[in-house]
Amino acid sequence: MQRSAGVAFTLPSRAPARHYNRPRMSQPAPGQPDPGPPANPDDTNAKLAPLRDRIDALDAQLVKLLNERAAVVVEVGQIKRDSGESVPIYAPDREQQVLAKVKAGNTGPLPDRCLDAIWRELMSGSFALERPLRIGYLGPPGSFSHLAARKKFGNSVEYDELTDFPSIFDAVARGHADYGLIPVENSTHGGVTASLDCFLETDARICAETLVAIHHNLLSRVPLEKIKRVYSHPQALGQCRRWLASQLPHAERCDAASSSQATQVAAREDGAAAIGSTLSSQLYGVPILFDNIEDNPNNTTRFSIIGRQSPKPTGDDKTSIVFTTEHRAGALTDVLNVFRDHELNLTRLAERPSQRMNWEYFFFVDVLGHADDDHVATAIAEARKHCLQLTVLGSFPRATEVL
Repeated sequence: MQRSAGVAFTLPSRAPARHYNRPRMSQPAPGQPDPGPPANPDDTNAKLAPLRDRIDALDAQLVKLLNERAAVVVEVGQIKRDSGESVPIYAPDREQQVLAKVKAGNTGPLPDRCLDAIWRELMSGSFALERPLRIGYLGPPGSFSHLAARKKFGNSVEYDELTDFPSIFDAVARGHADYGLIPVENSTHGGVTASLDCFLETDARICAETLVAIHHNLLSRVPLEKIKRVYSHPQALGQCRRWLASQLPHAERCDAASSSQATQVAAREDGAAAIGSTLSSQLYGVPILFDNIEDNPNNTTRFSIIGRQSPKPTGDDKTSIVFTTEHRAGALTDVLNVFRDHELNLTRLAERPSQRMNWEYFFFVDVLGHADDDHVATAIAEARKHCLQLTVLGSFPRATEVL
């Protein structure tokens, strides 16, 4: 198992903006007031100086307060260790509460998205103070799963790049990784079937989820007119089909095991380009020629966080269930009617062949509510009577914002 340290990274610099020369106007445009003489730089600096001093003073206060917060985190970690109980470092229910309170107290002008990013890094640093978390993801480094993991857990945890989905589930089940990040559904291409199959043979539980915006970029060392081949994962190629048809109609589309592997090919092969993330551009030194080339600008992937814990109810939760029924008419309807009768909203229904018997299927459903909620628990117990097998994969806080 390889490990990549959670080190802060900087995104690659974009090409400098183009500036066009404009004729200098000696007279104001018709109907416009005379702007008067140009501002004196000394006057501008005099006005900015006290504001900058105030910013410096506030920064000093922030650093002091952040370290006071960190000292409290150290105390929390000590209490957990002294208790002798297996208290998780990362608590998804607590994470949701903290972020909700921060946003509720935000009166601007900073947007909630900015505060969300700041507090996620604070919590990432807090994990490291208690005990560094280890997060497994589908590698190589620079993949969209890697980028999603960083957005979710920040830069102060350890990351393990693993070769396939079974390896991630196995690492979590054996305790080699604290959590694993698994893509389960894309807004453009639907369910990720390879990951769904892994949920059928594991003791790992879904303890959180995250929604991540997937923005594809064309990466290459050569200009657009010299690109002969475009490499990427089949899903990434499919999500950029229209853009590629318009801009690179004669370039060959080549499948790669991952967008990271595609970027590595583009780094060494003449006439090659890759569709990849900003992170892979930075890691492998392949410039971004065009960014955000996905056909759907709202392209989003939902990731499940698997672990060995069950978060507490928050009041805004989701429960994932997998079940199989008898091969008879109306068997699936009988199960679904149970959730309808208990007024439970299903946000997903997917099917996968059982791989044990022809024409036998497993059904994956997501239900709004927590398995410990009385009405959800009652519905699950009743639905189980209509199933050959029913397993609760986990209950966890519902993700509502896209990172």
